[in-house]
Amino acid sequence: MEIITSTKAMQERAIELKKQGHSIGFTPTMGFLHEGHLKLVKHSSQQNDITVMSIFVNPLQFGPNEDFDAYPRDVERDKKLADNAGVSILFLPERSDMYPNEPSFEINVAKRTDVLCGRSRPGHFNGVATILIKLFNIIMPEKVYFGMKDAQQVAVVDSLIKDFNFPIHLIPVETEREEDGLARSSRNVYLSDEERNQAPHLYKGLQKGAEAIRNGEINPATVIHIVEEYIKTNTNGKIDYIELLSFPDLEALNKVHGKIIIALAVKFSKARLIDNIILETQS
Repeated sequence: MEIITSTKAMQERAIELKKQGHSIGFTPTMGFLHEGHLKLVKHSSQQNDITVMSIFVNPLQFGPNEDFDAYPRDVERDKKLADNAGVSILFLPERSDMYPNEPSFEINVAKRTDVLCGRSRPGHFNGVATILIKLFNIIMPEKVYFGMKDAQQVAVVDSLIKDFNFPIHLIPVETEREEDGLARSSRNVYLSDEERNQAPHLYKGLQKGAEAIRNGEINPATVIHIVEEYIKTNTNGKIDYIELLSFPDLEALNKVHGKIIIALAVKFSKARLIDNIILETQS
């Protein structure tokens, strides 16, 4: 595995690889890798000649009261995991290299961000979009891989690629889960033993909502209530949101129809967990 720390060197290497006719797949991460990240690498390795992974904890996507300084980091561990997973190039830029000066431009994501996580994290997706535009221009991939655990991010990246005419194919990858159904996340390490035992009920609650829809329920408020009551009964977590929206447009619905997402965020003492289920329903 090749390790590159300079944006200039990474861009030059990408240009060289493309001149040689190699296809590039890209998995952007903030590190503290888990099986979900490695699943993205596996998909990329199967579909591309070269797989580039970036590890960069992007300060622009953290709010003033969020966990930027506390976000888990273990670069040496990540290097070993990335190498063993089949990453061709690990891109490890410094903050001073990615953001050498005060930006002259600000990216404002106008749609798909006033719901779900975007509602309580103003500016978050502006930061995500900014770093991705930079990384796409540096690495120049043909394909980019994102996990569906953060479905709102996938929806925003879908818009970003289309709106800015990036010649990149977005590959969404199904959420990687523990055996008990909990979505894998770097933040799961913050859970106490009791919270870890309760956390799988988030996905089970979503499954209850999906089951209601399959049984004919078309009222979004009723579906949301079913999920909410299940989570309140089975966890001590504080519900941040539970929403049922169209996907990928993330628009409110009067009744369940078409492709929809049921998504939630629940706060435990030191961790805020997100999860979702996406369903194809009758139009």
